[in-house]
Amino acid sequence: MRMFGLRTVSLEDLLVFHAKDYVNFIANPQQDLEQEFGFGYDCPLIEDLECFVKTLAAGSLTAADLLVERRVRVAINWSGGWHHAKRDAAAGFCYVNDVVLAIHRLQAAFKRVMYVDLDVHHGDGVEDAFSSTDKVMTLSIHKMEPGFFPGTGACADTGFGKGKFYSVNVPLQEGVDDDMFKDVFNSLLPLAIQAFKPDVFVVQCGADGLAGDPLGGFNLTPKSLAQAVVKVVDVGLPVLLLGGGGYNIANSVRCWLQVTADLVGSTVPEDIPDEDPFFLQYGPDFVTQVSPGPIKNSNSPEYVAALLKNIKDNLKNLDLTIV
Repeated sequence: MRMFGLRTVSLEDLLVFHAKDYVNFIANPQQDLEQEFGFGYDCPLIEDLECFVKTLAAGSLTAADLLVERRVRVAINWSGGWHHAKRDAAAGFCYVNDVVLAIHRLQAAFKRVMYVDLDVHHGDGVEDAFSSTDKVMTLSIHKMEPGFFPGTGACADTGFGKGKFYSVNVPLQEGVDDDMFKDVFNSLLPLAIQAFKPDVFVVQCGADGLAGDPLGGFNLTPKSLAQAVVKVVDVGLPVLLLGGGGYNIANSVRCWLQVTADLVGSTVPEDIPDEDPFFLQYGPDFVTQVSPGPIKNSNSPEYVAALLKNIKDNLKNLDLTIV
């Protein structure tokens, strides 16, 4: 692994995706305009908003530049992955859509970008940005139930115009475990690659599908997410790897530790080191692994089989060789 410093990002860089009025608000927040731009309960006004937004964007844009320049094959920004932000509004804790900005940057060198979203929430902001183009495929595996944010990402949502069938959504119900997640992912990734033939991957590895996440509802452990990331990297194409949701902070760290370790071929120790300055935050067991959760899996084998068949049929519209 090598560490790279952030390259400076200006407000003008945000205009590649975000609306000018929204960027102006970030530079000069005004309380009477909060609701107009999506600020409120989940996206409160914070101090140094402009610096915060530009720093988040800088991480993913720097990583994208490193791939464009062929300086690395896998670029990781665990502080990225803010996939809910809209063109003209904040949403779902996301003030800037660094994912969309990074994909636009990658398009300077790569014709076809495949975006893979592993977060428990649907990657709606990214899908919306590219739902009418055939140059970006979005593949999102997420929980979708009444009242669960953001309420989008049905299997029938496949894109529009030139982008028809380039939005691939895998809506699952609560309780998904490692085995089911692996089966779904391993079934769909090769088909999506075959149909789309990408030049580069962008992976959002949100950790809120882990067992014990207060805003999740899946029963995953870091091993299933790490396996998915490794599967993508093993394809051999350049990869931009981003973080995302994760509201049990200690478990999010455990997850991204596991993913990073697997990518570099390192073994994760069983116990959290005593000298770790945040040691007490990993209680009560102080181990690096996350145990599967007790939530009942509401996804029947029949439901999953029918869902995969529908998605496979949609992908046939892009590649007639899929059987």
